[in-house]
Amino acid sequence: MPPKATGSKAKPRKKRRPNALLRPPPPRGARTRAQLVVERLRDLYPAATELVHDSPFQLLIATILSAQTTDRSVNLVTPILFGRYPTALDLAGADPAEIERMIKATGFFRTKARRIIAASRTLVEQFGGEVPPRMEDLVTVPGIGRKTANVILGAGFGIPGFAVDTHVTRLTNRLGLVRTRVPEKIEAQVTRMVPPSEWTALSLRLILHGRRICIARRPRCEECVLNDFCPSSCTRPKPRRAKK
Repeated sequence: MPPKATGSKAKPRKKRRPNALLRPPPPRGARTRAQLVVERLRDLYPAATELVHDSPFQLLIATILSAQTTDRSVNLVTPILFGRYPTALDLAGADPAEIERMIKATGFFRTKARRIIAASRTLVEQFGGEVPPRMEDLVTVPGIGRKTANVILGAGFGIPGFAVDTHVTRLTNRLGLVRTRVPEKIEAQVTRMVPPSEWTALSLRLILHGRRICIARRPRCEECVLNDFCPSSCTRPKPRRAKK
């Protein structure tokens, strides 16, 4: 007779869902804090980017130029650039040396010139010269990553998108909404706590708040409207009274 099996059978391991790593549970109280952030920043800032633009194409080019510089610097050069090259077709055939001269004030002008020309050529060759209103198409354009694509979708087309830049990364961690610095994970976690109608506005307002109040080196906690519940706040004001 064959020997009897001894011991309990090993239980099969559960397979992880593909997006499991992108969706860990939020920190304790994160949902409540997220709602408070939405409500209070809504009263302070417009749901708008500071990059001046008149079309999704202008916004796309402006966001590429905004890398490692200020929106103010970009806004100084784009009127001249778009006055000379108003469409993707015009910019696709531009002389790189001329573009470099026009955008020099934004820094890294040689790299940026190559990128905006390459992006324009892709728009012409693959999308008829128009900016596509879909994430999967936008990220195929040179110089456009998921962050920039979310800005274009939200501010250019009114399609919900939560863009995660350095300011959003810093603030979502300081506010205890997330415990990660990976942009894709931040986007996945915050968009589970906030309705789609608030995604674009919240991202844009967090960016403005990060530039003006919750700055990197010395946050101005004493002036912050979120300091009564922010886990990172260095000051604790009296509890706010509910509005009558």
